[in-house]
Amino acid sequence: MKISSEFSKHALEYNNHNIIQNKVIKKLLSCIDQKPKDILDLGCGNGSLCKAIDWDYNHFTGVDFAPGMLELHPKSKKIEAIYGDFNDKTLFDNLHTYQYDYIFSASALQWAENLDEVFKSIQKFNTPIALAIFTSNTFKSINDTASINSLLRSVDEIDKIQKKYFNVNFEVINYKLEFKSTRNMFRYIKKSGVSGTRKILNYKESKKLFNEYPLNYLEFEVVFITS
Repeated sequence: MKISSEFSKHALEYNNHNIIQNKVIKKLLSCIDQKPKDILDLGCGNGSLCKAIDWDYNHFTGVDFAPGMLELHPKSKKIEAIYGDFNDKTLFDNLHTYQYDYIFSASALQWAENLDEVFKSIQKFNTPIALAIFTSNTFKSINDTASINSLLRSVDEIDKIQKKYFNVNFEVINYKLEFKSTRNMFRYIKKSGVSGTRKILNYKESKKLFNEYPLNYLEFEVVFITS
């Protein structure tokens, strides 16, 4: 298991909430040593991965369960953005009728209800993979300060499951994102979509967290599972 760390310093504005996700995509693409022609992206969102690919391909299939995101995804004769939930086994039953050169997933599989089943379905493609999953140490200090347990899986949990299905590289990267103000930080949390908890604090609890959070940055921990 390789562990590395990266520190990102940004003066964030309200709408710049994809900084870490874009770093994750850049890292994923740097891990592959080929230019696949038929690509599957699980949890494609608004198409950030698709937009980042700089080579010519035959077909790109993006899958997401958020219709609003799919509306923003690039579309062309080569690009197909379809509605689907990787928690639904019938999605993989349909996808397994196609052949892909590479399967990607950036910043989505942390929300898998049964990661074991999802990995099992991915393994059946017998195709190279590049997957990035946020772990329970994402927003660790926020959760500790507010006494909240993360709903995300730990590195060890993810590693144990993936070893059942893959013989691949497993790397952990810790990111830190620095903010000019606590207000910008909390705006980012609301918009980022990678929070390790879905508990909604009441006004008193939120104010207490806002006033007591001791850092000017947020932590993110991401595992990269790549062929």
